Amino acid sequence: MDRADRPRPGILRRLWRLAKRLVLLLLLLWAGGIVVYRFVGPPVTPLMLIRLAEGEGLARQPVALDRIAPALPRAVVAAEDNKFCLHNGIDFGAIREAIDEHAAGEGLRGASTITMQLARNLFLWPGGGFARKGVEAATAVAIDALWPKRRQIEVYLNIVEWAPGVYGAEAAARHHFRKSAAQLSTHEAALLAATLPSPRKWNAGNPGSYVQNRAATLQQRAGQLGPLLDCIKG
Repeated sequence: MDRADRPRPGILRRLWRLAKRLVLLLLLLWAGGIVVYRFVGPPVTPLMLIRLAEGEGLARQPVALDRIAPALPRAVVAAEDNKFCLHNGIDFGAIREAIDEHAAGEGLRGASTITMQLARNLFLWPGGGFARKGVEAATAVAIDALWPKRRQIEVYLNIVEWAPGVYGAEAAARHHFRKSAAQLSTHEAALLAATLPSPRKWNAGNPGSYVQNRAATLQQRAGQLGPLLDCIKG
């Protein structure tokens, strides 16, 4: 390469300064979002915007946790993270179990806590990758340090996807059961929780045998959680 074609030191320094400022801006937005959403409900999430750009609708009606039937957070904790009240954002025991099962030849299952899913839904993009998983884990730890568990489950239930274009407990209850989230029965709550791994594949309002069977199991589990749910009581 000719010397004339090489990047000049002045340009490299400016690019380096620009990159540092961009990283700092992203860190400030990340930290600011965690603090602000502790008190203010998020107006929209990256996933909602992506789905909207893909041509889907956006049905969402945020409500306070007191306006969601208690059966729903119980069923969701039973389905997604029964140690929700015990961990600090990451369930290292579940991660070790998933790794051991995979090493033994079983399929690799997810070990994301509700807090990790909340972090992913609030700030990140769909998909995998170690970089995104690392940011997700760091965000989950920060959220758990700054937010009470009750706030975590409240925001989670208000932004999680429950059908294509349908987000949050209130919109899901009206979409699937034609009623408010406050009126959900124990069985309906279990049906919603049963679809959470794949809400675009499974339908709580018109469940197949797998969702029905999983919902029955979750109903039983939810009734056995007892003190494990103390952290989300009003």
